[in-house]
Amino acid sequence: MHARALFRLTFANPVSAVYLGIVGASIVFEAAVATFGEPGFVGVWPFLLTAPASLLFTMVGMKVGGPAELSYWFLAGGVVVSALVQAFALGALTQTVRGRLRRTATR
Repeated sequence: MHARALFRLTFANPVSAVYLGIVGASIVFEAAVATFGEPGFVGVWPFLLTAPASLLFTMVGMKVGGPAELSYWFLAGGVVVSALVQAFALGALTQTVRGRLRRTATR
């Protein structure tokens, strides 16, 4: 797969762009609340929005380094990587569904 196709499926697809926007907004909101007030459970939202992949990333990190060794940067990097992987999956799924709909409409 070419870099252009990866970029198109991950960022240029409307569904993927909306998903990345929602995840990005939740991260900005979490940073703002943590900076200016008491965060509470706000930090859970980025993990919930990137749930399957980020939780898998966290489980792998806990198995490799142990629960005491997980740093904030490792978890934040896991959320970012998980969001990108899921945006790519959403883009690929959208392209597949649109391709099937186009083939059905032309018959």
